[in-house]
Amino acid sequence: MMTPKILVLSGSDRSGSFNKRLARAAAKTLALIEPDVTMIALADYPLPLLGQDGQRDKGLPDKAVKLAGMIAAHDALFVASPEYNASIPPVLKNALDWVSLVSSDGRAGVRPFEGLTVALASASGEKQGGHRVLDHLRTVFVRLGALVVSETCLVPDAANGFDEDDMPSDEIRAADLNAACRALVEHCTPGRAR
Repeated sequence: MMTPKILVLSGSDRSGSFNKRLARAAAKTLALIEPDVTMIALADYPLPLLGQDGQRDKGLPDKAVKLAGMIAAHDALFVASPEYNASIPPVLKNALDWVSLVSSDGRAGVRPFEGLTVALASASGEKQGGHRVLDHLRTVFVRLGALVVSETCLVPDAANGFDEDDMPSDEIRAADLNAACRALVEHCTPGRAR
């Protein structure tokens, strides 16, 4: 049986981000379930704002094509995202929008989201834990052709939500993270991208 290839990313490019910590916790948890886990940072794929005058006329940015290829090369995606004004942070939404426009990497056709299995999580300094962003992300990923698992992980009061190893310090949150990671592995289709 093929080993699923799982990609992990944070929807924040801010240093010290709670969601970067949550993404690292997810990568550690997933590595215990399946060994083929890759973690990337959106900061490594800087993209212009989609919709700026003349930007689309210049063609797709190389970083959008590379990010699309990275997503397409994996069977599943774990996203840990902050919540901005009850929705998706601009850097993540802009990246998803650019990647959705990529249909080729110059060598072959690319369908980054079609058949991709996605798990969602959010860490927030607020008591609600960023649950509203998960609904918005689910809508976007489903529209793009991905399967989003129902298990999620929320880490509210995130300043106190992690231990020194960047794992959720609360047993319930740790169990939620484990459940989301297991659901991601169980529902993905190994070899989707190969």
